Amino acid sequence: MRVYHTLKPIYTKDSKILILGSIPSPKSREIGFYYGHPQNKFWKVLSDVLGQELPHTLEEKKRLLLQNNIALWDVLESCEINGASDSSIKQPVPNNLNSIIEKSLIKTIFVTGKKAEQLYNKFCLKKTNIPCIYLPSTSPANASIKYGELKKAYQIILNHLN
Repeated sequence: MRVYHTLKPIYTKDSKILILGSIPSPKSREIGFYYGHPQNKFWKVLSDVLGQELPHTLEEKKRLLLQNNIALWDVLESCEINGASDSSIKQPVPNNLNSIIEKSLIKTIFVTGKKAEQLYNKFCLKKTNIPCIYLPSTSPANASIKYGELKKAYQIILNHLN
């Protein structure tokens, strides 16, 4: 099934880092916002790393990002995918990341998960000239990594926000 990215990038002119997933999951597309699966640990990890309260509403999540100069988007504009299985991605078409990089202070790009890293390096790196930094996936499908390990890995974000 061909899936199209329907979520707008979250960023402002003051955004310093960009965090990229591969493409929104079915649940994220359903609710109209990033990392929407209730068992996805992204929002918990990010708020804990930033030392801030866990956001619950879409507005609170957006505010958490923007107040901390974090941009959020995905590597792909569209692809063929089965459900939420990144390993099934075929016929990927990348987003034009420069469309937000050029309008912000973004100097560092993080990717969440191995597939996002692979897709970024194949399709986007030549255009952005910004090497990505790998972060483990916070998806419930990545059950092998414990919460403490996720939080420790995501601490690197702080080095790029100051």
